[in-house]
Amino acid sequence: MAKKQKYYVVWAGVKPGIYPDWNDAKAQIEGFTGAKYKSFESRDEAEKAFRESHVKYYNYTNKTTPSVPTSLKANLHSKQSIIQDSICVDAACSGNPGLMEYRGVYTKTREQIFHQGPFRQGTNNIGEFLALVHGLAFLKREGKHTMPIYSDSRTAIAWVRNKKAKTELKETPANEAIFDLIERAETWLKNNTYSNPITKWETEIWGEIPADFGRKG
Repeated sequence: MAKKQKYYVVWAGVKPGIYPDWNDAKAQIEGFTGAKYKSFESRDEAEKAFRESHVKYYNYTNKTTPSVPTSLKANLHSKQSIIQDSICVDAACSGNPGLMEYRGVYTKTREQIFHQGPFRQGTNNIGEFLALVHGLAFLKREGKHTMPIYSDSRTAIAWVRNKKAKTELKETPANEAIFDLIERAETWLKNNTYSNPITKWETEIWGEIPADFGRKG
């Protein structure tokens, strides 16, 4: 009987993605601090898992899914699993739409690397998307081709992966500058490649992302 095909999801590794071959997946996680990965029985399951947080699958247990070792669970719930040699990006928006700005910082030192805005009539999702692309362009320009980048926005991560900001915001004279930035970001994604892992910041476990503007509540 032929061996059943498995699909390996790498959420955090050299190059996150879905790999049908274990050796290819292994190459992404071997020696990578804080690697997050899991096997699935079908491509659909793997694609669904890749779009979601790894924490859901590391903690999920039933009769058909093996439990995660206690030591691994402890590591997932510890800030030790954060890769300190990385950058974090975040956005803030007063209103929806409203005044929007975004920035990037070094994770370990909280030193601000870049800051843009505020821009009129923007949204938080757009800010998160622009922050991610700005961060990727910055890392490529600096020659830091393997440094991870964290974002707490699943939407922005998906937009970057698809190279398209799927916003429902309408362009107006007031937010013309934002749409110019979106066009430039999408063009950059289409014309450039990158190997930096884009990793979801697990706010519920690690607290607010270091790039957070601190205006909640």
